[in-house]
Amino acid sequence: MCARRLTITRSDILPYETYAAERKARRAAITQMKKARRVAVGPYATFYFENYDTMFQQIHEMLHIERGGEDQIADELAAYNPLIPNGSELVATLMFEINDPVLRDRELRRLTHVENEIHIDLGGQRIKAEPEGDVERTKEDGKTSSVHFLHFRFTPEQVALFRDPAVPAMIAFTHEHYGHMAVIPKESRQALSRDFT
Repeated sequence: MCARRLTITRSDILPYETYAAERKARRAAITQMKKARRVAVGPYATFYFENYDTMFQQIHEMLHIERGGEDQIADELAAYNPLIPNGSELVATLMFEINDPVLRDRELRRLTHVENEIHIDLGGQRIKAEPEGDVERTKEDGKTSSVHFLHFRFTPEQVALFRDPAVPAMIAFTHEHYGHMAVIPKESRQALSRDFT
C-alpha cells in the first residue's frame, strides 16, 4: 500500500468572512460526521478519529476564535496537518473527559504514560498506538495529559482485516490503572475504513 498524506495548504484556507458566514452550517455538518468517528472506552476515555475534514474544520475554528492573522495560519497548518491520516493509518485524538477537577487530577496522576499502553486488536493482531511526537504528554511528576494524539499504523493485511466485518475489532488499554476495552462499532469501522486509500 502506498502511503500518502493529504495536506491542508495556505491556498485551502477560507477568508475569515467566508468561514464566518458558513460557520454554523459547517459545524453542524462536521458534528454529524464525527458521530461515527467517536469511540468511548471505559468510563473516561473517548477516541475521536481525525481526517482531512475534521482538521480542516479545526484549523478554521482556531483561526475564527483567535484571529491571529497570517502568522497563526502557518502555526495551525503545522500543528494539525500531521493529524491527517496518510492512507495506511488511523489517527485519533484521545481525550480523558472527567468533569470533576479533583477526580480528574487524581485519575490523570494514576495514568502515567497511558499513551504507551493502547492498541487496536483485530482478531488477535495488535496495532500499537504511536503517540504524536510533538510534546511529551506525561509530565515529570507522572501526571498525564487529558489529551493525546495517536497514530495506528496498519499493514495492507491489517487494513483488509479491519474492513472485514467478520473479524472482531476492539480498542484496548493495557495500563494497570485503566484496563478497559471496547468493540469498534460497525458504523465506525465503515467510516474509518475510508481513511485507508
